[in-house]
Amino acid sequence: MASLVIMPRQGQSVESCIVSEWKVKVGDKVAEGDILFTYETDKSSFEEKAKESGTVLAVFCSEGEDVPCLDPVCVIGNPGEDYSSLIPGKEGVEPEAVKTEAPAAQEEQAEASPTGSIALSEERIKISPRARRFAERTDADISKAVPTGPNGRIIERDINTLLDKGLTISAAASEEEKPAEPVVAAASASAPQTEYEDVKIPNIRKVIAKSMHDSLSNMAQLTLNTTFDATQIQEYRNALKSNAESLGLANITLNDMVCFGVAKTILNFRDLNAHWLDDTQMMRYFKHCNLGIAVDTPRGLLVVTVPQADKLTLNEFSVISKQIISEAQSGNISPDKLKGATFTVTNLGSLGIESFTPVINPPQTGILGVNTITRRSKVVDGKDVFYNAMGLSLTFDHRAIDGAPAAKFLKELVKNLENFNLLLAK
Repeated sequence: MASLVIMPRQGQSVESCIVSEWKVKVGDKVAEGDILFTYETDKSSFEEKAKESGTVLAVFCSEGEDVPCLDPVCVIGNPGEDYSSLIPGKEGVEPEAVKTEAPAAQEEQAEASPTGSIALSEERIKISPRARRFAERTDADISKAVPTGPNGRIIERDINTLLDKGLTISAAASEEEKPAEPVVAAASASAPQTEYEDVKIPNIRKVIAKSMHDSLSNMAQLTLNTTFDATQIQEYRNALKSNAESLGLANITLNDMVCFGVAKTILNFRDLNAHWLDDTQMMRYFKHCNLGIAVDTPRGLLVVTVPQADKLTLNEFSVISKQIISEAQSGNISPDKLKGATFTVTNLGSLGIESFTPVINPPQTGILGVNTITRRSKVVDGKDVFYNAMGLSLTFDHRAIDGAPAAKFLKELVKNLENFNLLLAK
């Protein structure tokens, strides 16, 4: 019996996924466990494997198409088997009736459609709901669209092609109203061609761009910078590294120790361990620190979340955070592990950055930037003493917290990091 393959739901917050690559085509035989296609959310990529053996009888979406979760993607069954009842929106229709629509007929149908009549065109032209809404928002002239979706359906990328060519309803109307003009020979034929490459913006870049733009547009952000004496955490880290194998410890890093210090310190400053809720004009205060860690991945910046980090030991924090970071870098992280952070730490110290202005990840009210270690001097008993100083850059939302409380958080964090042994004893 033919079975339907649907688009999986990766996390409760995910509404749709993009088919990135088909590994099979109609007519291919597949065995249980074979990869059918790869797909991605705005932040992760996944592989969908066949749950049973059979033949690929139909494919309902193409590469690059955004498919709602739980919507049909393809059909697997026996050759010649009737799967008409499984065709989306075609219950009871013979499969051949769907397959035999000629592209030429579709183009004639598109040309016969009234210019810009999106409501009527849905009856005459096959168009996905997402593409239809996009066309309505942008005034794209779908009568000029060349369908590239399955079964001659117009999909979102076809609307983007129209917009790139300037084929909109308003443009079509303007052309009709223009008086005839004499043809002028192109004078720019010999003009030098500028060398460049147009690359489509990846979905994850769009998400990052929107989040960062909204953050800077809607918040009153201010950054405070300070340093602390990293001598004790460096000595402690070296001791752990030398005895990690015999003690069964993880490879605890300086960043792990800074994050640990943040999680233990921030509960005393609830305005920084909070969300500013614009929609309700309320502040949401958290009883635990769900610590976000900014991660540089091949697909772009991701912020993973270590839940209730304040309740973890240093070793537990190191193990859990490294596991989540590894999942993010491999591109197979669940979207549920990329949300819910109450405060974020981002580290550019390994890149030699001495000071920077981190951008808050809304709706959080603060973010801590960790900088590189520099050599500094201080006066001890009347003498100049050199020490290793690590920089910290705290950006906070001035709507939620004032400068003095934010500075007090930095001061207490510095004290805890400079006296790390005492912090561990608390």
